[in-house]
Amino acid sequence: MEKKDAWKNKKQQNRQDRQDRQDRHNRNDRQNAEMQEHGENQLEGRNAILEVLRSGRDIEKIMVARGNVEGTIKRIVAMAAEKGVVIQEVSRQKLDEISQTKNHQGVIAIVSAHNYVEVDDILAVAKERQEDPFLLLLDGITDPHNLGAILRTAECAGVHGVVIPKRRSVGLNATVGKTSAGALEYMPVARVTNIVKTMEYLKKQGLWIACADMKGLDHFDTNMKGALALVIGSEGDGVSRLVKENCDFTVSIPMYGKISSLNASVAAGLLMYEVVRQRKFGTIET
Repeated sequence: MEKKDAWKNKKQQNRQDRQDRQDRHNRNDRQNAEMQEHGENQLEGRNAILEVLRSGRDIEKIMVARGNVEGTIKRIVAMAAEKGVVIQEVSRQKLDEISQTKNHQGVIAIVSAHNYVEVDDILAVAKERQEDPFLLLLDGITDPHNLGAILRTAECAGVHGVVIPKRRSVGLNATVGKTSAGALEYMPVARVTNIVKTMEYLKKQGLWIACADMKGLDHFDTNMKGALALVIGSEGDGVSRLVKENCDFTVSIPMYGKISSLNASVAAGLLMYEVVRQRKFGTIET
């Protein structure tokens, strides 16, 4: 009986050891991914982050150690809130894992790889080119590779600018810049607090809002000429309900295979070039 119990205990211990190794491996993978994504855009330490807040440089988010909102950290949080910067409370262990200096002092900031513009700046680009505005509104794109690929195609298709939300979206980090293959240097990107309010503003400027949705009209049969903002959602959830309800019309990409959806960047590319086709080469009856 004792031998059986000992064998059973050893088996359980081996299983636990394997699980612990896997957990450590997963933690290291997450840490390496975050380090690669943030790259040179990560700032650590209280004074460094205070200075970047004063400088007015665009900041993706500031992570502070949970329960440590006092002294200099309190000033950082107050300044960040005043500027509309996303503040995220995380465990000190999380900060330790992603810290590059190993001296983060309870606060790490992720700084944008590129400065953002205002929506009006994008509209001004279209006016300067004497073209009908063509914007992309991205609702819930969280994969930096997808965002980079979308920016690359948008630049090639002559899109005047891209709008992303401050929350539920990846920002302009190093991975986005690399994946865009240089397009980030030429494509204006605005970051807004509320996508729906931005849509309402664009409507007042004379733009139609088209939503990419599987239940929409076939994009080959939909008029997408004129001033247009095209809304693209995430692969998992698509365009959020409130955003979809405030669009003027929906467009879809016909599917002839067994898989019913496309990668967000691929779908965005197909729809962007349908707009190009209609504007420059095709005719659609209204």
